[in-house]
Amino acid sequence: MNTATLHPAATPAATALPVAARRLGFAGPQHISALGLGCMGMSGMYGESDEAQSIGTIHAALDAGINLLDTGDFYGMGHNEMLIGRALKGRRDQALISVKFGALRSPEGAWTGMDGRPVAVKNFLAYTLKRLGTDHIDIYRMARLDPSVPVEDTIGAMADLVKAGYVRHIGLSEVGADTIRKAHAVHPVSDLQIEYSLISRGPEADIFPVLKELGIGVTAYGVLSRGLLAGSRLNGPGDFRAHLPRFTGENAVKNQQLVEVLQQLAAGLGATASQVAIAWVLAQGKSRGLDMVPLVGSRSLKQLNESLGALKLALSAEDLQRIEAALPADAVAGTRYDAYQMGHLDSEK
Repeated sequence: MNTATLHPAATPAATALPVAARRLGFAGPQHISALGLGCMGMSGMYGESDEAQSIGTIHAALDAGINLLDTGDFYGMGHNEMLIGRALKGRRDQALISVKFGALRSPEGAWTGMDGRPVAVKNFLAYTLKRLGTDHIDIYRMARLDPSVPVEDTIGAMADLVKAGYVRHIGLSEVGADTIRKAHAVHPVSDLQIEYSLISRGPEADIFPVLKELGIGVTAYGVLSRGLLAGSRLNGPGDFRAHLPRFTGENAVKNQQLVEVLQQLAAGLGATASQVAIAWVLAQGKSRGLDMVPLVGSRSLKQLNESLGALKLALSAEDLQRIEAALPADAVAGTRYDAYQMGHLDSEK
């Protein structure tokens, strides 16, 4: 098993530990780090971002042994891909790039739908390769199911890109069990990217069993519920969480109580709430027999170092029981997206 030791300049000695490599599904990369870096927040989704800090964080993550970088061609309308491209100059061989595509945006940044047509798939990839400055994408996935296009057609176009050498592995994002089966029948799927955390546990009932059956991995995003479990607050007018039910009104007040409970539990474990939340997701992958890689949306070295600390936190069966009893799956107030976005989630149907 490959390991990488944290670069001493990137992180304090207290978190200098190996980031063990693992596989991501039977059809996916075989040497992927235990954590992945979600880069969306580096393009302004959580308020203003700093490019130099973002690139420094990506470099520190690579130095720490994190090799999975997750992005979307619609993050910052292409800004995120160009940022990653600049960060990976001279270091492309150290990273596995996961890209979501298909989301349509308006000039003001609004989400206007999905396009999964085969001709659109190839068009999206052409621009992605140019922005990233690379000749291939390691994992390519449609961000949401396009209900107007059979998923078999979309996956078929992606399979063509695999044959041509432009894409190494095919992934899925936020789709349900039936769609997973249909897609996997066309071309082997490496992993499903889906929101999963202590307070977003929807995939457990129907989706995870299918993934285990088919040998498909999981890249879990939102493991901190977009910062809620870390006690993060809204960060100015550019923070899209102002439109999410869990962060507004009475829901925000109720959910703060959950955060305080998690902080108390974490203190008893000698860790932070973020580290416990990440460690809990890592433990779920092991207990459910799934290749599961949490994506951490660290935007700074401080956040990255805290996330890396989760790798040395071993939660016992008793710890897991106490955490889940204190934060039951139905305890959170509000859905994870607004009603419009929830309507686009095949995984919720």
